[in-house]
Amino acid sequence: MLMTMAPLVSSSMHVFFLWILLLSSGNILSDCARVFTIINDCDETIWPAITPGADFGGGGYALRAKESRVHIAPDGWSGRIWGRTKCNFDSNGNGTCLTGRCGSSLQCTASGETPATLAEFTLTTLEFYDVSLVDGFNLPMSVRPVNGKGNCSVAGCVGDLRKNCPSELSVKAGGKVAACRSACDVFNTDVYCCRGVYGNAATCQPTYYSKKFKEACPTSYSYAYDDPTSIFTCSGADYIITFCGAKNRTQCTYHNNRLHCSGSTMGLSKSLTLTLMVVLIVCLSMLL
Repeated sequence: MLMTMAPLVSSSMHVFFLWILLLSSGNILSDCARVFTIINDCDETIWPAITPGADFGGGGYALRAKESRVHIAPDGWSGRIWGRTKCNFDSNGNGTCLTGRCGSSLQCTASGETPATLAEFTLTTLEFYDVSLVDGFNLPMSVRPVNGKGNCSVAGCVGDLRKNCPSELSVKAGGKVAACRSACDVFNTDVYCCRGVYGNAATCQPTYYSKKFKEACPTSYSYAYDDPTSIFTCSGADYIITFCGAKNRTQCTYHNNRLHCSGSTMGLSKSLTLTLMVVLIVCLSMLL
């Protein structure tokens, strides 16, 4: 489910209107399904991709710099979210991207091409989530659960691995490193791909390249069996997925009739106010 809203009144009026709605909503939002907020904190447009994406804008769309979108994930949703860069789509949604593309479609129905930073979710009774660099890196990305219970730590890679990507793994465009491939993708050997005799946790061990990834992104998967420090569990959480976001940036979502923010409770920005209004309207529409 994807909704957008155009600014109609001043930021202060947005805040006032939002809190009137929240105060009058009673327990309406307490029964709302998982809220996913996708934020583009990059300095350029990216194209988020989601599979399965029926409830996430059909699986893909353009997200301008500093823009965010809100989605309501269905119960039991299990899927992937990643970002695509340097895309060009026509009015029919046909085109291509420099990184992360899923064929020639704006709305993805299958996994994206490597290299791509990948967030993975399984929303069972105990929810699992991680950010994986097993297929390479194309954008900084973090997953922050809000108001959950359990080991609800932030997962992801907020640093830009492209700046220190080994030359043999680099994908270049216009003289700049646009993405960093995985060693498996480049060399296609059993030891790097954790297959064959290396296809289990005992024999598949960190390599020179996976250690470089882990050093830059300690809470991301660096190779296939990098489980202990890379997969997290939580329950009853909403999720904020941020591209190019700073590690300590304050981020907020609305959950169980309360506004929850990471870090300090700062004033609401115009874009955040609009985002929270969308959450309320989406939840209301689900109950009508």
